[in-house]
Amino acid sequence: MMKNELSALAARIDHTNLKINARWEDIRLTCDEAIKGGAASVCIPPCFVKRASDYMGNAMKVCTVIGFPNGYNTTEMKCAEARQAIADGAEELDFVINIGMVKNKDWEAVDGELSALRSSCEGKVMKVIIETCALTDDEKIVLCGAVSKCGAEYIKTSTGFSTGGATAADVALLRANVAENVKVKASGGIRTVEFAQELVKLGADRIGASAVLPVIIKEGENI
Repeated sequence: MMKNELSALAARIDHTNLKINARWEDIRLTCDEAIKGGAASVCIPPCFVKRASDYMGNAMKVCTVIGFPNGYNTTEMKCAEARQAIADGAEELDFVINIGMVKNKDWEAVDGELSALRSSCEGKVMKVIIETCALTDDEKIVLCGAVSKCGAEYIKTSTGFSTGGATAADVALLRANVAENVKVKASGGIRTVEFAQELVKLGADRIGASAVLPVIIKEGENI
């Protein structure tokens, strides 16, 4: 790949470290890599948001996860998490939907939660993780409409903590069914530059990954 192609891909990446055993030293390395590689943001656990925000200043956006990874927290708890994350310096918030509501086909409850979460974002970027591996295609399509209606900036495929991650088919499906102004974030199991590129071609605007940016940095240094 040419250096400008690598830079363009890096600028789509939410460089991620959501490991349950991550230490501050690990998160700091993730932050340093995100800055060096020119990532879109660094995506980290809520408990590290303030320290990372203080550490990086304006050098990189901080993204964090809400209701992660199962999504069955109460709506009130998710909203409280969001407000705390924003107070700590988060600029982008990746919310996990309540999958049980979807399986119950309680679409009114789904819409109500998404509306409450949108309000809790206080103008920050909202990404809705729908956990595609747990859903039927029909459920994914209905959620495309719900996410579009609530005013979220992104619909996101996966947490990376369930039975599967991003697939080419799911990215194409989401892009075909979500509103034009809603972007698609692919995440979960994206470990190579080639797969990330494929997903971008299919309509992914952001890539959530931990392994791709270090490869881009290394390749860029060798050009």
